[in-house]
This record gives sequence, structure tokens and C-alpha cells, in this order.
Amino acid sequence: MSRRGSYRRLTEINITSLVDVMMCLLIIFMITAPLIQGGVEINLPEAPTREIVVEEGPVVSITEKRQIYFDEAVVTLEELRQRLAPMRGHKELPIYLRADAELPYGFVLKVMATIEKEGFTNLSLMAEQES
Repeated sequence: MSRRGSYRRLTEINITSLVDVMMCLLIIFMITAPLIQGGVEINLPEAPTREIVVEEGPVVSITEKRQIYFDEAVVTLEELRQRLAPMRGHKELPIYLRADAELPYGFVLKVMATIEKEGFTNLSLMAEQES
């Protein structure tokens, strides 16, 4: 026999390095995923709530210092109205309102009225589940 004919082809795939890389990526994503979610830090009030089906929609957040955030951008009431104006064609679009537990009721009501004046009726108030 010739020398060339004595070698066999290796048909097995060595996946050890593939598993190592996959495990490293999994650990990295598990650590960074909560940090990426971000958002505005708010002390939500606790209340007995039901589970809701979350749909895509903008989030309006109000901090303890009465700063209003549309998604993650600081806005005034007038700027909030301007940001909602292009979405008027989607009246059933859900809008999620997150307000700090220490805020006066009147200020939260003013923001709610601004949202409803733009014609949005699907407004959801967010709260922490009571423990």
C-alpha cells in the first residue's frame, strides 16, 4: 500500500471549543442583560395588581423630583404633548405611566390629563406587586 492510503479521514467534529465559547457568551449575556434594560429609576408604589399582557408602547415616567421622562428622554408637559402628537393615528396604542410613590396625586393627574388630551385612551398605570 502506498503511504497516502494508510491515513483515515477524521469525520468527528471537536465541539469542545464551541461549547466553551457558547458558555462564555451565555455568562456574559446573563450578567449584562439586566444592566442593558436600564430605564428611569423610580420607586413604584406597591399594590395588588393582576398580570397584564405587555404590548409595545411608550413609557412615561415621573421621578420623585417631578421630572417627566418620555421613554428615557427628559421632557416638559408641552414636549410630552409634542412627542405624542405623531402617534395620534394609533389611538389604541398602550401608554405606560410609571410614577414615584412619593409624588402628589395632583401632579400625576396633570400628566395623565395631558396624555388623554392627545386622544390616547389606553393608559396603564404601573405598580410593584405587593409582597
